[in-house]
Amino acid sequence: MKRFVPIFAALLAVAAVQANAQTMIDDTDGNGTWSMEEMMAAYPDLTEALFGEIDTNADDAIDGDELAAARDAGLIAS
Repeated sequence: MKRFVPIFAALLAVAAVQANAQTMIDDTDGNGTWSMEEMMAAYPDLTEALFGEIDTNADDAIDGDELAAARDAGLIAS
């Protein structure tokens, strides 16, 4: 049990860092995804073509999984 607590705390810290990285982009309408306009506030050089590449399900919004995948692929900065 004593070993579980530090491991659990470390996992929580990693999850908090990942959540913070995603929320660095302001979700101004609070819908849990980011529009082209919201993404451009964080990435002014974002093009419609790149937004479309990141938006893999073509719903005109970037969700957390799409954002993480784009960062992992180097499409946008972390």
